[in-house]
Amino acid sequence: MSTLSINANSVKVKVTAAVVAVLLLITGVIAGGVLFTKFFKQSPNNLNTASFDKTQKNEQISQDRQTAITRAIEKVSNTIVGINVEEVREVRDPFMNDPFFRQFFGEMAPQRQTIRGLGSGFIVSEDGYILTNDHVAGNATKISVTLTTGETVEAKLIGSDPVSDVALLKINKSGLPSVKFGNSDNIIIGEWVIALGNPFGLFEINDKPTVTVGVVSALNMKVTADQKRAYKDMIQTDASINSGNSGGPLINADGEVIGMNTIIYTGGQFSQGSIGVGFSISINRVKTILDELKSSGKIDRNYNVGFRIQGIDDQIAKYLGLNDKNGVVVTQVQRGSISDDAGLKPEDVIISANGILIRNEQDLITEVNDLRVGDLLKLKVIRGGSEKEIEMKLTANK
Repeated sequence: MSTLSINANSVKVKVTAAVVAVLLLITGVIAGGVLFTKFFKQSPNNLNTASFDKTQKNEQISQDRQTAITRAIEKVSNTIVGINVEEVREVRDPFMNDPFFRQFFGEMAPQRQTIRGLGSGFIVSEDGYILTNDHVAGNATKISVTLTTGETVEAKLIGSDPVSDVALLKINKSGLPSVKFGNSDNIIIGEWVIALGNPFGLFEINDKPTVTVGVVSALNMKVTADQKRAYKDMIQTDASINSGNSGGPLINADGEVIGMNTIIYTGGQFSQGSIGVGFSISINRVKTILDELKSSGKIDRNYNVGFRIQGIDDQIAKYLGLNDKNGVVVTQVQRGSISDDAGLKPEDVIISANGILIRNEQDLITEVNDLRVGDLLKLKVIRGGSEKEIEMKLTANK
């Protein structure tokens, strides 16, 4: 008879193993469920974190693109205006310059024509005062100004000074953004500068100024472009300045106006584009004119010094016993004039005016034209081989 034998320890082991297996299975299911749940609960957070990181990176990139130049432009750009003008000029038929033509057709009266032009300007006060060049708006019969908001308004000419080539306009607006003036005496050669304006009328496309960047190339430049104007203490820059930029500001990297863009060298008679040589009137010079234009509409230069001059060539230098050709020689002194009263004589050689070295006729013309009624004119002259100082006070013509 067979006997059934059960090993209790074996049963316990098998039961224990089964229980462990079941527990492991349950634990695995629970753990898997927990991991599954955790994964799907955290995935949106992970996506949000990734999106946040991307936004941060974009903001960082945007900040990295910001420079002193872009920040300066942002400060000033909404103060720039485009200027459109109409000017009535008398135009003479060129054939009238020919005596033969006049003999057959007689004298013909000049014709009046309306000339349209454009330029730039910048707002200097919240109540609508705008600075620009005299050659932009000084003789205009109609002036309109376009703001960066897209609005075009009529402007009034408050005053202008042909000698310094500065004009002041006014529009009937308030609460306007305005520029901050810098100190042009503190300019450093080689520092970054920015020219803003309306070249070729491009302001009208999107009501925003065109921006060009360069450096200060030279300081205290004297430029001869027109004998009636005194272009002195000019800032030279290689920032591109083109037709239509006249009257716009030249700013530094702090967003301060340090000059008014005025003249360009084009490199040829038939070229109008920039070749990297432009000139701006220093803002300190403009500031000395601004208040007087606002109060009286002009700079009082109604005086006559009462003498005539001539450049010095080899023959004159030899005749006067001069060592070089620097300076100008006085050819005539008007009797009873302020120069006559001061003791100026014909054949005096003027070598400086108010401490400025005089090399030629244009140097003296520039210095004298830039004076005002009431100013002193101090001349250093050579007379008979000796230096002599002559001083005269400019009085208004009667």
